[in-house]
Amino acid sequence: MDTLTQLKVPTFEQHTLIPSKEESLLKIRRALISVSDKRGIVELAKTLHQFGVEVISTGGTYQTLKDAGVAVKSVSEVTGFPEILDGRVKTLHPIIHAGILAATDNPLHLKQLREHNIEPIDLVVVNLYPFEQTITQEDVTLEQAIEQIDIGGPTMLRAAAKNYRHTAVVVNPGRYHSFLEEMLNNDGFITYQTRFELAREAFQHTATYDTVIATYFGTIQAPGKLPDVVTISMKKSDMLRYGENPHQAAALYGKFNTYFKKLHGKELSYNNILDINAAALLSAEFEKPTAVIVKHNNPCGVGSGELLLDAYRAAFATDSKSAFGGIVALNRPLDMGTAEAINDIFTEVIIAPSYLTGVLDFLMKKKDRRLIQQMIDVRSAREFDIRGVVAGLLLQEQDHRRITRETLQIVTKRKPTDDELDSMLFGWRVVKHVRSNAIVYARRDRTLGVGAGQMSRVDSAKIAAMKAAEAGLDLTGCAVASDAFFPFADGLLEAVKGGATAVIEPGGSVRDEEVIRAADEHNVAMAFTGIRHFRH
Repeated sequence: MDTLTQLKVPTFEQHTLIPSKEESLLKIRRALISVSDKRGIVELAKTLHQFGVEVISTGGTYQTLKDAGVAVKSVSEVTGFPEILDGRVKTLHPIIHAGILAATDNPLHLKQLREHNIEPIDLVVVNLYPFEQTITQEDVTLEQAIEQIDIGGPTMLRAAAKNYRHTAVVVNPGRYHSFLEEMLNNDGFITYQTRFELAREAFQHTATYDTVIATYFGTIQAPGKLPDVVTISMKKSDMLRYGENPHQAAALYGKFNTYFKKLHGKELSYNNILDINAAALLSAEFEKPTAVIVKHNNPCGVGSGELLLDAYRAAFATDSKSAFGGIVALNRPLDMGTAEAINDIFTEVIIAPSYLTGVLDFLMKKKDRRLIQQMIDVRSAREFDIRGVVAGLLLQEQDHRRITRETLQIVTKRKPTDDELDSMLFGWRVVKHVRSNAIVYARRDRTLGVGAGQMSRVDSAKIAAMKAAEAGLDLTGCAVASDAFFPFADGLLEAVKGGATAVIEPGGSVRDEEVIRAADEHNVAMAFTGIRHFRH
């Protein structure tokens, strides 16, 4: 059993019991300020000074406050020891950390403070070197990254957070206003509950900071390898109305909102977010103007064309019934003609890299429809795919493998035509994003039928053909893509019965020869990819 499973986590009331009157309020008399992000720091220090608080500071923060006319004392003046090693050692001193860590209701602690002429520090305001911002810069070196690893800052934060009963800690500039407002309302005092919340925030901040550093070093030491220890620290970005179902609580964590910006419509649901993720990843597979329609995490139609409108019409025609209430993702700016076509039916979400003049105003007439702008290429978002299981996580590399004409192995007597090759490759890009067992009938620029998530590959082939027939689409001369090998010839024969003349599949079955022989008997061209695309 892991440590987290064994924890008996108390409520706030159980944890704190009932603080004494003396510890429920903390008078702020002395503050240490050392920040990388200097937003609002001058205003904070000036207001603290008005409350009679002595302000101590370091390096660049000290200079910023001094230049702004704030009465401030340097850490070196307090410790009697200069900053050394190019600023690597500034606050790592017993006078600073004893001041932060002292339990001021402990007579022994107070006695030791007096013996060493140390004064308590009631408030620590610290935020850390911008390590994450540094490593996202192009061509950053390891040496540059190392210099942005903060040592003294996390140490002070952890010390103050540990001693929250006697020291307040503020790590987020967004907290300055409410902190000062509480001091104003309480004659310079801060409540116990606020100190506890600020301590929790500080520990979360240092955990995230160390996670980013550990992940970065892990990538450098072993690129492409799975880590021995997985540490995940993500900030909650949105509380969702509920999860997959109304009785399940849910929230969104991480930086999803930096990739997808909601421009209009209701709040995104848990299921919306899953579908947006699926649709955006699929649309990123294509270079030509492409439209993707996703329903319940599966594509129900994909189309490409010289014009985005033609691409959308092809995607919609694949399964116009399932497209109702679906998610539409486009890999080109959305124009008015395509917007009008999408507007003809109810669509939950539209995703596009941008919206041309007038399109947003037109689409916003339907107040409930979500309009999303995709800000960043989703293929760069994550190195690993992570899924939860009972008492653990599954982690794997992202499936970014691409197949080209040159890497295909043609295994049948008849070679595919150029048109069939294009159709095979189009279907292969789509089938990668369909739940297994997956079958996709395709032409060179569109899907014709999608069979998803069946226990039998034959059933997936039948469903995909049935969908095409319902849509009035002719499968004659199309290609069929299978996400894994045909274990028997029956799946291939089902596709041939539907009208397919070309097949793309991984190969690797013990009955490959049987399947190849069946393809030859029906004059079908078949290519093996050598890789599969299971999506469970």
